[in-house]
Amino acid sequence: MVESVHQSLSSASAGVVARVAAAQALYRVRSQGQSLTRVLARPHSALPVTDQALVQEMVYGALRLLPRLEAVLKRLLNRPLKPSDQNVEALILIGLYQLIAMNTATHAAVSVTVEASRLLGKPAFAALVNALLRRFLRERETLLAEVELEPAARWLFPDWLLARMQTEWPAHWEQLVDASNSRPPMALRINRLRIAPAEYLARLTAAEIAAQPIPHSDAGVQLAQPRSTRELLGFAEGWVSVQDSGAQLAAQWLNAQPGQRVLDACAAPGGKTAAILERADNALNLVAIDSDATRLATVHTTLTRLGLTAQVLVANATAPAGDWCAQPFDRILLDVPCSGTGVIRRHPDIKWLRRERDIPALAATQAHMLNAIWPLLMPGGRLLYATCSLLAAENHQQIAAFLARTADARELPLPTTAGQGQVHGRQWLPTLNGSDGFYYALLERIAS
Repeated sequence: MVESVHQSLSSASAGVVARVAAAQALYRVRSQGQSLTRVLARPHSALPVTDQALVQEMVYGALRLLPRLEAVLKRLLNRPLKPSDQNVEALILIGLYQLIAMNTATHAAVSVTVEASRLLGKPAFAALVNALLRRFLRERETLLAEVELEPAARWLFPDWLLARMQTEWPAHWEQLVDASNSRPPMALRINRLRIAPAEYLARLTAAEIAAQPIPHSDAGVQLAQPRSTRELLGFAEGWVSVQDSGAQLAAQWLNAQPGQRVLDACAAPGGKTAAILERADNALNLVAIDSDATRLATVHTTLTRLGLTAQVLVANATAPAGDWCAQPFDRILLDVPCSGTGVIRRHPDIKWLRRERDIPALAATQAHMLNAIWPLLMPGGRLLYATCSLLAAENHQQIAAFLARTADARELPLPTTAGQGQVHGRQWLPTLNGSDGFYYALLERIAS
């Protein structure tokens, strides 16, 4: 995760190193605009497994609570820190997160965070870190009550996105904001080619792991308590995959049948690709493409673990070319790049990296992909359009515009009454202990 930390482990406790790693990860997201997924993918094997989990808890948690933490810090500081000291500011935010939201003993949280400032290479700030955290402990109730009056600190959403939610979802915005700020539940998709759902549930019961089937998913189960894949029953054997219950609907509604030619047009990281194959007994001519070669490596790994086969290629869905698209497809899943506003609880950095000005550009890319991929669908074939967005511009408005300009396209109803019906397609909102936010619309190419 943080290269300089690795050489320091021998001379510092793992707890101190974990705070430094968390602070540097938060700095890279908050001050450098890097993706949290990429930041945490950096090697951090020098940390014990328990401390790797601690780093994730602190970074994810700090990003969820970021405007509240920043509002508190603003009141604690007499003047802002210099841009060159933003890593120290990130460390203080990690310290505040420990004191506000974790069960860490207060004296331990303070002393370890102070020590981390030295390992961070900023020993001159140790006294300041100590003073600020101890002042917070003295004034905790007053400070938290004050910042709660600020909308961003109260709702933990950037102003533009909060306003967008209030406008687009006036009856649901509080529910979806609360759910987006919560910890996500852990849902699994059972690989029925390896084990029957009933048998897997029975094995969970025998292992005293609380779980229940997921409504609206024919192969889904939700665990009462999340756990790492290292501890997950049957994960290495390919019995299950980790996949949100809303994401599992894509394979159900695409409904590819054995023998069909299928395209997964934006396949990485491969969860939906695998689900499509599992439902069709791994008997599809399936082409999985993505423009990111690095992310496609995950598709290969997933298919190998599950015992599935597909043609996996680096290709651009906005400009299809090559032998893979020479023949038409019976089914196409077009899970387009989007704002990710429906999966914020799994990727809290989205709230702080995404900008309102990004939405028109994303919508333009989505429209381009629809136009480019549609001719690859055979007459009578079906395309499932999917996003993990909550915004109309990327969802039902996108489909309305496509239908208006595409004479041989018509919409088919989705086989469910769940979710929120839209002018076109259906929207799933993120819910506490339920699905993430997804949008789906099913289109058919009219035979001439």
